[in-house]
Amino acid sequence: MPELTRRRALGAAAVLAVGAGAQTLAAPAASANPNGPAASRGSMAGHHHGGTEAFDEVFQGRRIEGRPVTGGGHHHGAGYAVFVDGAELHVMSNADGSWISVVSHYSPVPTPRDAARAAVVELQGAPLVPFAAN
Repeated sequence: MPELTRRRALGAAAVLAVGAGAQTLAAPAASANPNGPAASRGSMAGHHHGGTEAFDEVFQGRRIEGRPVTGGGHHHGAGYAVFVDGAELHVMSNADGSWISVVSHYSPVPTPRDAARAAVVELQGAPLVPFAAN
């Protein structure tokens, strides 16, 4: 059996804290929705399918674009490409239909357009640096 080190003890404490935090966050969400988790997924699913059309706009002085793409991307099959001032913003759809980007990874939003807007806000005028997805 391996020796207990400070690093292992801190790692175990972190895992326990994350697990407890996830349960704490999940409990109010489940009680807030009387129809259960399936109803929450259903409401986000409407945003997921309805929010993946192409867009091209200027938001806070930055040009944001998005469009569905097929094959050849980071994920196999259909995907979605988002650009901020011509630089690609890596976005990903979550299992619940929400979207995240590499810039605002911990703040899921309903659509890729919202992910682009959140990235612009987070960048605060800084240029988007290309992200290697591998």
